[in-house]
Amino acid sequence: MTQTPKSSPAPPGAGMPTMPSVPPQPGPPEQHSATNHPVPPAQPPEARRTAFAEGFDQLRAAATTEPGRLRIIGALLAALVIAFGTVAAWQMTDRFTAADDVLNRSQPLSSDAADIYRSLADANTAAASGYLAGLQEKPAMREGYERDIRTAAAKLVTAAANSEPGSPSANTIAELSRLLPEYKGLVETARANNRQGYPVGGAYLRTANEMMQQKMLPAAEQLYQTENQRLRDDYADAKSFPWAAAGLGILALAALAWAQHRNYRRTNRVLNHGLVTATAASTVVLLWLAVSHTVARAGLNDSYDHGVRSLNVLHEARIASLTARSDENLTLVRRGADSKTLDDGKVVDAYEWGYDQQIDQLRKALARADALADDRAGKKPVQDANGFMKVWKDRHGLARVDNEKGNYQAARDRVIGAAKDPTSVCFDNVDKALATALKHEQTEFKQAASYGRDSLTGLPTGAAVLAVLGATGAVLGIGRRLSEYR
Repeated sequence: MTQTPKSSPAPPGAGMPTMPSVPPQPGPPEQHSATNHPVPPAQPPEARRTAFAEGFDQLRAAATTEPGRLRIIGALLAALVIAFGTVAAWQMTDRFTAADDVLNRSQPLSSDAADIYRSLADANTAAASGYLAGLQEKPAMREGYERDIRTAAAKLVTAAANSEPGSPSANTIAELSRLLPEYKGLVETARANNRQGYPVGGAYLRTANEMMQQKMLPAAEQLYQTENQRLRDDYADAKSFPWAAAGLGILALAALAWAQHRNYRRTNRVLNHGLVTATAASTVVLLWLAVSHTVARAGLNDSYDHGVRSLNVLHEARIASLTARSDENLTLVRRGADSKTLDDGKVVDAYEWGYDQQIDQLRKALARADALADDRAGKKPVQDANGFMKVWKDRHGLARVDNEKGNYQAARDRVIGAAKDPTSVCFDNVDKALATALKHEQTEFKQAASYGRDSLTGLPTGAAVLAVLGATGAVLGIGRRLSEYR
């Protein structure tokens, strides 16, 4: 009989065998009850700070220590001194350039514009004088006319080369260049007809004169006014005070004084050699700037008051003299064909009236020129011109009486030179005296303007060099204090 064996009890400490562990399997998401709190979403990574923000924090942290504060002070002092020197060099370069333009560009161009006007007016006067002389025209008179035409053409070329394309000056110059050969052609036609005894020559001369008076001379005057405005603008640029540079200079000196006072309070040391060097360099630049600009301004003011103003008045006088001479000649050429009705209803000869107006302008201009002349050399030619003008006026009165009486030949002889004391001599003497006065005032202008410009020489370079020296001194002075913390 078979028996089932009995199992023996498990040994002590032995348990039931464990099943191998199974890794957890993903399952459906756990459902949370309404009472459970939801899991907060993950926070995004913190955004990177900008270099400026980090630099500001570092600067703020450095400012809490004395070495950090010293470094900041040194950097600011060096930047201030460099900025002062840079702005001073820039502004004084601009003023030197403007002063040089006054001397070598604007004023010569203004004088050239005045010469264009004078040459045209003189050519018109010579053309009328030559027509009156007819077959008795002298070679010198003819050569004077040709010289005036050549001078006007040459000056127009110079002015065109120095004008901006498309500018009002360039347009005016182009118009004058177009009209000049037309005017010359009319004068030549008038001259040819006059020599053959054809009265139509007077009509051609009148047309040429009208072209000159109504188109060419107004255009030349406009060019003269434009160049004068350019001259005034250059004067204004050269004389304007460099406020930005002066302000930065004062600010730099104040900052350097504060830094030295701070250094004295913390160390009880009176002087810091580097900061003293920076202060001295900045002081020299500021004083140099103030003194040189003051001297330059004085020289430029003198060149304008006793040069440009006198030149302008003398140009006006010369133009009035030339116009009066032209009207005097045309009075005899036209023989009363052109009249003018005055405000009171009186009818007068147009050219006689024009002569009276221009002689009065000449008288007033000479009085102003005499008042502006600041020495004997400038006053004498003006006074001489005034004396010749009075004689001219008296002799013209005699010619007018002859003309009004119908004695045309006697009037003509008193005007063009056949008589003993012609008005042509008076006109020539007035013109020569005014030329002498213009030459003297031109010399006065050049001397004063050169003195004003030269007082600015070297300042831009000197300001830059001293600014670098001052900034270096400030950095070294602060660096010496920093070395005490190492």
